[in-house]
Amino acid sequence: MELSPHGHQQARRLADYLRPTIFDAIYVSPMKRAQQTLVPLKSHCRRAPTVLPGLCEVDFGAWTGLGWQQVREQFQVEPFEWLHKLEQATIPNAESVQQFRDRVEPCLQQILREHSSQTVAVVCHGGVIRMMLAILLGLPLPKTATFDIEYASLTEVHHHSHKIEIQRLNFTPWRDLA
Repeated sequence: MELSPHGHQQARRLADYLRPTIFDAIYVSPMKRAQQTLVPLKSHCRRAPTVLPGLCEVDFGAWTGLGWQQVREQFQVEPFEWLHKLEQATIPNAESVQQFRDRVEPCLQQILREHSSQTVAVVCHGGVIRMMLAILLGLPLPKTATFDIEYASLTEVHHHSHKIEIQRLNFTPWRDLA
């Protein structure tokens, strides 16, 4: 799926906000929406972005490509319960939570290993952000339902040898910019 015109505008505004930041590396999902979100950020990096297939959004199986209203109508479930449904393996043909973690965790470990004390951007999807936070904070994935993760939002994590600090969560600079 492609970004909407509004999504392109959000990506440009996020890039404008991040203009003073130079990233030592940028990692990106190969999915089209992430690639389109990346375009205005490319000039902020010292080197070409690295595509990591493991950063793809969770495979929602039968829900893939449906809007939340369509999921509600076709499956008689509330879409906000998706993390619980995923963990309970009740989304038809969806990736399991363990499969999802097994795909995302090596990407996260690679980024942390290769970029200690560096500034790195990861352009990915809400589910991937939730999984990374679950891994870093030692939380079950459904607990991350308490975090709001919007499109083109910024989540900033500082990874230290002795602790993880969430500096920003779901920061949306495009919301307040004129």
